[in-house]
Amino acid sequence: MVDGPETAGDRPVVSPTQALNARRGYRVYKRRWVFLLVVSLLSCSNATLWLSFAPVADTVAQYFSLSIEQINWLSLTYLVVAIPFGVVAIWFLDSVGLRGATILGAWLNFLGSVFRTLPSIAALSRYPFVYLMTGQSLGALAQTLVVFSPAKLAALWFPEHQRATANMIATMSNTLGILLANVLSPALVRKQEDVPLMLGIYVIPAAVACLLATTCLWESVPPTAPSAGAANSTSEKFLDGLKLLVRNKAYIILALCFGAGIGIFSSFCALLEQILCVQGYSNDFAGLCGALFIVFGFLGALGLGLYVDRTKHFTEATKIGFCLTSIACVAFALVSQLQGQTIWLAVVCSLFGFFGLSIAPVAMELAVECSFPVGEGAATGLVFVLGQIEGALVMVLLTALATPRVDPSFSTCQHGEAPLDWTVSLLLMAGLCTTCSCIFVIFFHTTYRRMQVEANASPCIQEDHAPTWQPHPEPPALEWSVSRQPTDPAALGSPDPTVKSTGEGSRGVGADDLSEPRVTQDLP
Repeated sequence: MVDGPETAGDRPVVSPTQALNARRGYRVYKRRWVFLLVVSLLSCSNATLWLSFAPVADTVAQYFSLSIEQINWLSLTYLVVAIPFGVVAIWFLDSVGLRGATILGAWLNFLGSVFRTLPSIAALSRYPFVYLMTGQSLGALAQTLVVFSPAKLAALWFPEHQRATANMIATMSNTLGILLANVLSPALVRKQEDVPLMLGIYVIPAAVACLLATTCLWESVPPTAPSAGAANSTSEKFLDGLKLLVRNKAYIILALCFGAGIGIFSSFCALLEQILCVQGYSNDFAGLCGALFIVFGFLGALGLGLYVDRTKHFTEATKIGFCLTSIACVAFALVSQLQGQTIWLAVVCSLFGFFGLSIAPVAMELAVECSFPVGEGAATGLVFVLGQIEGALVMVLLTALATPRVDPSFSTCQHGEAPLDWTVSLLLMAGLCTTCSCIFVIFFHTTYRRMQVEANASPCIQEDHAPTWQPHPEPPALEWSVSRQPTDPAALGSPDPTVKSTGEGSRGVGADDLSEPRVTQDLP
């Protein structure tokens, strides 16, 4: 099907031959949705492996005879491994390509899920922590390849008016996996003997994602670019790109502030059950709060993604989201230390997710805009690596500042250790979030470099978002305009207002340009 412009009452028919011969037309391919599905499923599966232990940390610790600190390290591994290998993943993604990175990530993710099930086998149950840590480490390596992909996938395969939405879907799939972990783990693990079942269930999506990535991905880039930004992309070499990023003030501010947000989000998800059980809240309620956090975050990201796709207000949306997230974080730090506040806790967690998670895909697009022409993998990957560094530091600091409670406790924690007081830790988290929001709002200013390149390029008519159709000139009128061009200076100085410039540095408008509309074709 070819997507052409519309008239006020009907849609003209544009033949496939005409579309294929359109000069400098940008095309989109239906198989871009297959690529998006594979990346999204892989990201979702990887996130379930990351936080599958956190909602039932006390039960898993009892089953494998491990300490809560060891269980925390199973989640913290994702943050630690991403720091040294994240830079390698950035190089791999920009050098080898999106397809190779996705397939490698899918196999690492699948092997990691299988390794986690091995301690449940009687013959291999002597050193459970070794197998669990190996599985988590493989999943962490896969994460560095998976999380960097959405912005690059959106830039290479999707037109301008779908980029933010595609990025939102792929990015929020990781968050959806965290939701599934918060819901499924408490539902599956009612007693210690259910832990092997939980580990086996999480292998299934990893296997499906691996199968689809291996068999359904044909190429890293489409044969024809979907947009002017993709066609004019001149991604810098790896080291040159990193040098440009380090010298880019706006990018550094965004990376540090949003990286801190990633660290706070990671710590919140990993420690939520341990924070709430001290005040008497059950594992099921902690899982519900985590689920509300994710669901409302997904809804917020969906709405915000559609909004910025049409308005391109990336900076404004991110700044407002940062401020509202800080307010919600402060509210959680206060309400979570009170007993019997189930309704208010549920509301605060919902708002925290709605404001905080919704800006994640927008911030990734903003990172690409302010750092263009640096490759999308490097631009978003460095933000993620900084986020993992800050996340590891925040999580270690929060757990270190948690002290044994001296007052009477209503703890429902089942790991047998003394309940902890998280007051200082949560206030530190709220203070860090507020500080980063203020810095970002005051000091972050940038131009949209990729959009400037697209604005200077020739406009194209894209899929399901077309300007008003300008009819073909009749053959006599076309011949008259062609014959007039070389002889009438007035015509050269006053071009037809219905014909737009092809941009700076491109050739003038001639008969060939008037004879065929520029379209975006939706190919298989």
